[in-house]
Amino acid sequence: MAASLVTSGRVLCKRSCVGLTDVSNRFRSRYSAGFNCTRLYFRNLSTSSRMIAQHLKYSVKKDVAVITFDSPGKVNTLNKEVLSEFGDVIKKVESDSSVKGVVLISSKPDCFIAGADIGMLQSCKTSEEIRNLSTQGQAMLQIVADSKKPVVAAIMGSCMGGGLEVALASHYRIAVNNKKTQLALPEVQLGLLPGAGGTQRLPRLIPIDQAFDMMLTGKNIRPDKAKRLGLVDQVIQPLGPGLASPEVRTHQFLEEVAIETARGLAKGEIKKTPRRRGLIEKVMNFAIQYPIGRDYLIKQVRGQVMKLTKGVYPAPLKIIDVVKASLEHGTSVGYELEAKSFGELGVTNESKALIGLYHGMTACKKNRFGTPERPIKNLAVLGAGLMGAGIAQVSIDKGYTTLLKDVSVSSLARGQQQIEKGLKESVKKKKISQFEADQTLSNLEPVLAYRDFGNVDMVIEAIFEDIKIKHAVIKEVEQYIPEHCVFASNTSALPITKIAEASKRPEKVIGMHYFSPVDKMMLLEIVTTDKTSQDTIASAVEVGLKQGKIVIVVKDGPGFFTTRCLAAFFSEVFKLLQEGIAPKDMDSRTKAIGFPVGSATLIDEVGIDVGAHIADYISGVFGSRFGFGTQETNLLKEMVAKGYLGRKSGKGIFVYEANSKSREENPGALEIMKRYASPPKQKLSDEDFRLRLLGRFTNEAVLCLQDGILANPLEGDIGMVFGLGFPPFLGGPFRFVDIFGADKLVSKLQEFQRVYGDMFAPCQLLLDHAKDPSRRFHTK
Repeated sequence: MAASLVTSGRVLCKRSCVGLTDVSNRFRSRYSAGFNCTRLYFRNLSTSSRMIAQHLKYSVKKDVAVITFDSPGKVNTLNKEVLSEFGDVIKKVESDSSVKGVVLISSKPDCFIAGADIGMLQSCKTSEEIRNLSTQGQAMLQIVADSKKPVVAAIMGSCMGGGLEVALASHYRIAVNNKKTQLALPEVQLGLLPGAGGTQRLPRLIPIDQAFDMMLTGKNIRPDKAKRLGLVDQVIQPLGPGLASPEVRTHQFLEEVAIETARGLAKGEIKKTPRRRGLIEKVMNFAIQYPIGRDYLIKQVRGQVMKLTKGVYPAPLKIIDVVKASLEHGTSVGYELEAKSFGELGVTNESKALIGLYHGMTACKKNRFGTPERPIKNLAVLGAGLMGAGIAQVSIDKGYTTLLKDVSVSSLARGQQQIEKGLKESVKKKKISQFEADQTLSNLEPVLAYRDFGNVDMVIEAIFEDIKIKHAVIKEVEQYIPEHCVFASNTSALPITKIAEASKRPEKVIGMHYFSPVDKMMLLEIVTTDKTSQDTIASAVEVGLKQGKIVIVVKDGPGFFTTRCLAAFFSEVFKLLQEGIAPKDMDSRTKAIGFPVGSATLIDEVGIDVGAHIADYISGVFGSRFGFGTQETNLLKEMVAKGYLGRKSGKGIFVYEANSKSREENPGALEIMKRYASPPKQKLSDEDFRLRLLGRFTNEAVLCLQDGILANPLEGDIGMVFGLGFPPFLGGPFRFVDIFGADKLVSKLQEFQRVYGDMFAPCQLLLDHAKDPSRRFHTK
């Protein structure tokens, strides 16, 4: 937790320029004593202020124009209306001789500017229209950059994309050092690049390797790190409570400091102190002045991008090209290529797919089932294994008081050690402080008995995948929990309807399927039965959202949605292995088509024992359609019998050694596969390989929609990408059908069906879409 500015009656403020001591001293007495805040309120009441149209407020305070972004809604975004209003107010500032400086600030403490309005981009029909948006944004921010009056960006809350580009065009940047203030250029995550000058200003402001890192990953930068990089000039610490809330007081203080900074810059009383550059940065800056140095840098960056993405994402490569052109030919060429590339990327299928995922994520972070009748405050997790400890960790991290129960002290100790290890890693990476880690851990209470379960609002079980054990646990725990308590099962395949048969309150039973590792995997699949109440669903979604998960809600059925689709995928992976493709080749070829993890490695990560259990269960329900015949199930069972369970046992398809990143193929597993080998039925091209895997995945997903397991295609895309690693640049299986073409996919599946069997038979809904080209799963 960032320290309060009010410490021993003094204001603590990080300063990076001459004269800021006077700025801070001027406000010390006002902010160190809460009652003196009234002086600020009354002074502000006398300040002239008027609304400029819908999105901006304009006022003049102490010869400084304060432009406040205040769009309707929770966040500020940049759209055509905002840009038009901003242009008008900047012209007003430039023409007003009484204004000596400018402050750009938001009225929203949690958001400076969240970026460009994606809807504005989606409304464009051609690359030229999108290019024009970029050109207009560049021109607007160039006016800010060229202003003779100092422009200070006062940043509190999210400062993303176009919002950061606004700040980059300003002459001075001040940021509040709290968790909600994050700076980023995340356009690459939407298949785009920064289009309002970001590719030109950022590499000239901070170390170029760090600029590439920001633009190519879209990662968030905390204010303290931003200060070290030179991304911001000053960091102020948040205030504590007074007559107003800490957020309000901090926001007011930020504005005051920004105004005084603008005045000081205008009068020459404050000078920006040049950032100290390390030796490596100096050498790099010298080297890139010459072709050999630039070529070496670009080659290294491009090589890393190709290694990670296999070239399936065009945006990172465009970013590199734009920066390269700017380094070689200057910013005039750089700006022109930035706008051109922005327009070209905006109409690519990759960008449309990634933007579709963004909209899906936004929708899945809302509780469409309403507010629960009573808030969930206290949780209990049954089972302190890998999954149980992970669920407990993401719960205590968000402030839930959590009981972690197991049957032995040793099991509890292992679970607690796993949680402590995760917190230590966060401290080491400076994501949280040691105090915050200790505070988080205090929310955990390891227990061996049920005596404290009387105050629990939700129980999440993460025990063995055995229906008899789960029934016994439900009957046992319901003797201690209150009537309103929700019972959630983390099962990955067992029907929730069957689990609920043992409950006295089946309307309170629900599935909450987490993915491993729980603290890193974003998806939560909530599974409902016909008897699950609306309030129970709302409660489960609320908990998942607070845990930081992207939540999809599906109907109960064998394997639900994700496990059912994963079973189809695993079936095809094993068939390809049986046909003679080596595990390392499987991994490289799977990653080459856009999967973030190789398919053979994914099997080891999930667990071969888990795969064997799923194969046995799914084939028992669906028969031969899934392709798990005697050969495949015996292969899996033999690997399990040999102890080849995957990463968790040290051996699976690969061999895993401690402190070693390299993995060799497991000779024992290869020997078993040879015994169950199946000769390939036809020559396999790269495209056939790709469509065998994507086709099985996609057909099963569409069948889940047809069967009513999925509520809509959007949640299907989100579930597959964030739960199972479906290639993000394809946007998920339903987006893939829309882009690739249902008719083309059906034709290929039918060809595979003739060669390999009925597991490739296209489902009826897919056939219907193939017959009618106007039918699409997504309208945008």
